[in-house]
Parts: sequence; C-alpha cells; structure tokens
Amino acid sequence: MTSQTTPYSPWRKAGDTYYISGQLPLDPATGEYPASIEDQTSNALNNLEATLADFGCTRSDIIKTTVFLRDFADFARFNKVYSEFFATPYPARSAFQVAGLAQGANIEIEAIAQKES
Repeated sequence: MTSQTTPYSPWRKAGDTYYISGQLPLDPATGEYPASIEDQTSNALNNLEATLADFGCTRSDIIKTTVFLRDFADFARFNKVYSEFFATPYPARSAFQVAGLAQGANIEIEAIAQKES
C-alpha cells in the first residue's frame, strides 16, 4: 500500500476479499480530469486497475463495483466504456446519481475484489 496523507486507505483486505476505495478520473500524467464522461470513465477504471495491481489482482478479480455519477444523463456513455473494460461474467454493480464528487469529478468507482485461487 502506498503511503499518503489522506485519512483513508486506498484498499483494505478482509480474509480473501479486497475493498478498493473510490477511484476518481484523475489522469496520472497531468493530475487533471479529462472533459468527457467517456474519458473520465476510462481514467477511473484505469486507476482502479492500477490499485488492484498493488495486491496482485486484475480486473477479472472484481466481483462488485459501485459507480457514482454526478449526472445520470451520462449513464449510457459511461456504460459503453464500462462494458468494454470488463468481460463476462461482469461484476455485480450498483450505480447512483450523486449531488457532487470530490474535486468536481463527474464519476467515481469503488470495487470489491477477490483473488482467484
């Protein structure tokens, strides 16, 4: 786990299950958000995948995601990118429209993963 100054862990393990904190769509190269929901979704998913790598998991180990969207009008465009990122069987998923997200993001994605034996 990387050290940080925020009062939460990027992920925690309980038994064989990993709980991954919400991933924002920050571009790691620029530290900024792209403009489109498609690019923000892609960045959030890529950031999720990078966090999974911290403990030796991949996107195929994700069993559940929770998606927070600032505007549910973006759902179809988000869903297209999301469906191309995962393969069947897709993770279980919940999606919510929220009033706001950290640092003005349009999307945040958290996950639960379990390493395949």
